Amino acid sequence: MDKRYAYIGNDAVGAIVRERLGEAGYARTDDVASAAVVVTYCTSQTALEDAYFDEEGVVQAARPHTVLVDLSASTPSFARELNAVAIVSDLAAVEAPLVVADPVSSDALGRDNLMCLVGGEEDDVAAALPVLEALAGTVQETGGSGSAQLARAAYTLQTAAQIMSAIEADALYRAIQRSANSFGSSFGRAGATTPEAEQVLSAVNEGRFDGAYTVEMLMAELSAALMAADDVDLILPQAEACMHLLELLAVIGGADKAPSALALVYGEEAACAENGLDWTRAEQAYGPQDEDDEYGFDEGFDDGCGHDHGDYPSGFGAYSAN
Repeated sequence: MDKRYAYIGNDAVGAIVRERLGEAGYARTDDVASAAVVVTYCTSQTALEDAYFDEEGVVQAARPHTVLVDLSASTPSFARELNAVAIVSDLAAVEAPLVVADPVSSDALGRDNLMCLVGGEEDDVAAALPVLEALAGTVQETGGSGSAQLARAAYTLQTAAQIMSAIEADALYRAIQRSANSFGSSFGRAGATTPEAEQVLSAVNEGRFDGAYTVEMLMAELSAALMAADDVDLILPQAEACMHLLELLAVIGGADKAPSALALVYGEEAACAENGLDWTRAEQAYGPQDEDDEYGFDEGFDDGCGHDHGDYPSGFGAYSAN
């Protein structure tokens, strides 16, 4: 059995692919044409499309019967398009977007914390399973082409909402706690009702703002979900709001932070600076606040995904108070 594989995409995910496939007896090659399996993980739709459909992309370079395994969060329409092109090119395309169980864990990309949602033709999925089982602790088949990306988008929307709601609830507790100090009142900390919220609140309370799963990755997943909604003319205001705040965090230097770092946006400027965040970057990106604009909104920030996210806040927390 040919166990040569090629990998294209994000370096952090590439590192775990190399480690785990190496342990499973696979040999890495940089030559797509000599690989039996090509694994991809990109954090932008543009990069993903280029990886597969560029003049020197995977579809053109791969030999017949190569198994294409995409770990990226994308859209159902892209997955179906890739599957259709693969069929006519005598390739086997499998969508297998990664899902992290605990997004704020220091070992978020650990095998037991990873799940793959897998969609595609039955024979193609069967061919990809040994690779996926080496990479992730759980592999869940979802059905035909496009089904895994739809499931990934639905999961993303719920996870992003839970992260945001937990952080905002905690921010409210902290703000009222500070204002009530002079009265000797104590309100404790925000409670949580979901595992995801509990994970995020624990990370915030312990000051854990770094991790292998990053804001950039969460943004890629949320962008894919928004593009999937765009494809069917559906507006998702809550997801749009989450994306606005994540983009703000990325602008001030938090793209490589864990999602728990979003709590810093609501906190004191000193805490932001201690964690490498710089609010002057927001001033440069969004421009001066319009005095007639009650909410401090300015022109949007282009994240390169091709989706119009509208206007963005010029600052939150300590920044908006300055």
